[in-house]
Amino acid sequence: MGFSRRWSTVLLITALTQALPLQARELRVGVSGSPPFVIQEGASDSGISLDIWRRVAEENGFNYTLLPQKSPKSGITAVEQGRLDVLVGPISITSKRLAIPGVDFTQPYYLGKSGVLLPIQPPSAFSRLQVFFGWAVISSVLVLLSVLLVVGSLIWLAERHRNSEQFPQAWLPGICSGMWFAVVTLTTVGYGDKAPITRTGRGITAVWMVISLIAVSSLTASLASAFTLFLSGATEAAISDPQQLSGRRVAVVEGTSGMELAERGGMRLLPKPTLAAAADLIVSGKAEALIFDRPALRYYLKNNPQLELRLAPFTLSEETYGFVVKANSPLRTPLDVSILKLQRQGKVKAIADQLLD
Repeated sequence: MGFSRRWSTVLLITALTQALPLQARELRVGVSGSPPFVIQEGASDSGISLDIWRRVAEENGFNYTLLPQKSPKSGITAVEQGRLDVLVGPISITSKRLAIPGVDFTQPYYLGKSGVLLPIQPPSAFSRLQVFFGWAVISSVLVLLSVLLVVGSLIWLAERHRNSEQFPQAWLPGICSGMWFAVVTLTTVGYGDKAPITRTGRGITAVWMVISLIAVSSLTASLASAFTLFLSGATEAAISDPQQLSGRRVAVVEGTSGMELAERGGMRLLPKPTLAAAADLIVSGKAEALIFDRPALRYYLKNNPQLELRLAPFTLSEETYGFVVKANSPLRTPLDVSILKLQRQGKVKAIADQLLD
């Protein structure tokens, strides 16, 4: 009997609490994320996500208490179990999270991208020389040798009978003489030790002189590019596209969408609790890349310029960030309306630009 009364009292208090207007309740707001979305500096917290939340809460007259969460995953679980009313931060809206029955997402307040952090490798002597063995240089040399062989053979065929002193009738010395003539014509040196005397030979030579102008320009451009890279030592990490991440050791932050991307891409995950800890894996050489929100990576590099790290020139996916609420929560509509207002007024972009630029 006593137990039934106590249980009824708890249910009554819960029902009355839920029935109170949102403005009269003290909302339990979880906070999870990293700079520039969540910046913890002593007693005052700031960041893109928190600044947007404060604008939204102020417009709706919400009272709230900020409660730090270990990770987005633990924060979403807390909302699902009713221990939080809202989860604020760079929470990616993914199909996996939308499938969780007990939670819902607000209107997206930010469109971001998943970025990749890579180490800047200091150029070694071998890596500097590698530029001369790139496909551009090798293909140019192979094409040039092939053309010299063709031109030398044609000159030999045209001159071998009437000009056998300069172009012997035997095929090997004759073709070699023809290729030598083609080379000195190409380089415009013109030693004068060999010259065609037949009309056919002179016609081939005239055509070859014109082609030489194009061939020399192409070869010069390839070698100039190779020498520029050699002298500057501008060699970077080997990863240049997303496909190269497959099978690599990739650092990720626990409970983030980066873990899902790494799992789908067949990468070897090295999870860490924070972005700084994950970045240390790259610096120490234990990881070859790091997957995280690109805006957060930009902010991290901006504030840690001493680290020999760089952003990859590619992104893995676009993603939207939203606040997490409980399924069928009365908070959903007022939050959506306020977020859309801020976006239309350009205030979301202004907040982001202030921290990222």
